[in-house]
Amino acid sequence: MTEHSPGDLVSPDRVAGRLYTDPEIFERELTGIFERTWVWVAHESELPEPGTFKTAHIGRQPVIVTRDRQGVLHTLLNRCRHRGASLCEKPSGRANGFTCPYHAWSYGLDGTLRGVPYPQGYDGVFDRRELSLHRVRTEVCGGMVFATLAGDGEPLADFLGEAVPWIDRFFKQGGGYPVKVLGRHRFRYRGNWKIQLENTTDGYHFPIVHRSWMASVDAETADMMSFMTDPAAVTHDLGNGHSVMRMVPGHSDLDVDDGSEPLPSRFAGIAAELSQTLDPATVRKLVRAMHGTGFNLNLFPNVSLSSSFLRVLRPVAVDETEIEHIAIGPDGPPELDVVNRERLRIHEHFQGPFGFGTPDDAEGWDRVQRGVRAAPDMAILVNRGMARQATDPRGLPTSHVTDETGMRAAYGEWKRMMSDA
Repeated sequence: MTEHSPGDLVSPDRVAGRLYTDPEIFERELTGIFERTWVWVAHESELPEPGTFKTAHIGRQPVIVTRDRQGVLHTLLNRCRHRGASLCEKPSGRANGFTCPYHAWSYGLDGTLRGVPYPQGYDGVFDRRELSLHRVRTEVCGGMVFATLAGDGEPLADFLGEAVPWIDRFFKQGGGYPVKVLGRHRFRYRGNWKIQLENTTDGYHFPIVHRSWMASVDAETADMMSFMTDPAAVTHDLGNGHSVMRMVPGHSDLDVDDGSEPLPSRFAGIAAELSQTLDPATVRKLVRAMHGTGFNLNLFPNVSLSSSFLRVLRPVAVDETEIEHIAIGPDGPPELDVVNRERLRIHEHFQGPFGFGTPDDAEGWDRVQRGVRAAPDMAILVNRGMARQATDPRGLPTSHVTDETGMRAAYGEWKRMMSDA
């Protein structure tokens, strides 16, 4: 049991290690954060047509995200209203509705209770209109589908705030085409969810943890990611726990292109193949975006738009977290297949289960969890760059890309939400 209130455990420049190890704090996070705020559950491309669905979680609560026959998106608690059995165990697919395997109560794609076997036993007992699946409030921004268990909370656009234009910029990497999910893989690490939350806008670790990856790529890619001493590479606190780390400022907005930047020579063959059917401007957009955008966007509490992929975290236990890495690419004519094959290979090289990046990151996260068991009230420092942090023209707290601005943003929102939970 914790002897501290959350407000005692988070300061502007440090947090107690107990935040990673205390089971009581973890349980309070599930109700005080994940069940009170907007949580990412899907990308619209995963639900392309009526009748498509995917399963997800809001904290530990299982949900089904569906597109009904009218094309409307719904998020439904994955729990039969009869005796509580889960309705769907598949990660995604197509369906006309959902039928409980226990007693065969059936529901429509919008959650409406459609059928009850042997209904005469319920005559005069209930009104089936009152026993639809629990619908979770759902909104979309830039193709990103979010849901919240807080029915009376703020609109999604207000919660995302300054992050909205960055979401729009991220999905410009389709090169003028819509963006779709290409593939995914899941894994778990033996550590608290906040350890990963810190990672996506932690530029300080990159050349240390990922030096093997830096040594494995071509010189052009390595040079592009050598941002440690670039004064233009900065991190912004976007408010509400969100932050963006601009590693390659010249690629922050892929629509801004004066044509002077040479295209990476490693993609010359792809450019030549695309040029057989596509105009030069489109080819340039697609090839220039092959590595994704020049930034990592952290959206509190559970999803990151990281350069060229999505990273989704799910808290499982105080010392266990599930991560899903989602590769994306342009959704268009068959000519784009060559682009998406290459994007998948790039993704596998860094984020894949046998890539250079994911194992190195996961080892670091595991070691943090092991280490904080020693003196759990000893401080975890998030003070790097505080003395040089300033306010940018938009009023956003800003410091160098190697500073811990993003972590301070996330813990500020954590403290606010946990203090009034």
